[in-house]
Amino acid sequence: MLRILLVHDMRLMRSALAALLDREEDITVTDDTWANALERTRSLRPDVCVVDTDCPGSTRLSDWPPDAACALLVLASARRPGSLCRGAQAKALGFVDKDAPSSRLPHAIRVVAAGERYVDASLAVDFLRAADMPLTPRELGVLSLAAEGASIPEIALNLRLSRGTVRNYISAITRKTGARNRIDAIRISQGAGWV
Repeated sequence: MLRILLVHDMRLMRSALAALLDREEDITVTDDTWANALERTRSLRPDVCVVDTDCPGSTRLSDWPPDAACALLVLASARRPGSLCRGAQAKALGFVDKDAPSSRLPHAIRVVAAGERYVDASLAVDFLRAADMPLTPRELGVLSLAAEGASIPEIALNLRLSRGTVRNYISAITRKTGARNRIDAIRISQGAGWV
């Protein structure tokens, strides 16, 4: 029996995906939010953790432990290369397009549980675009906090940086994304799935 942890911040989506997977005879599902994902992974020790990288809490994927005992399977949207990049950085074994037929998810889970890589063909071009992401992991951290509404002093405190350093990161982010200002940089980055 495969033990699955399904991570999604929207209760309706989480319930629907759990119901889909519960129909499979060889799969048992536990679901939770991003806020509890790391703790639940450690306590449940699932075979596969299925995560949606388009949720606001998915920025926690960067904290995913490299020694996690479970395989990571990412649900991703086409044309959002940032979510693929975050999944690849977290050493995900599988990537399923959220627009794929529902039968693809259980199949991908079984492949990943067997220790093999699974990538939907529809995401291949987006993987190439993900390689072009201009922001560093630290810049993504600053931008993620800014996207959540944090002020410069709050970002500085959270990341243990000076306010001037945070301003420098925001200037670099604005320049690298081709944005006019911080708000535009957030919009562009969210559209690409980087945050």
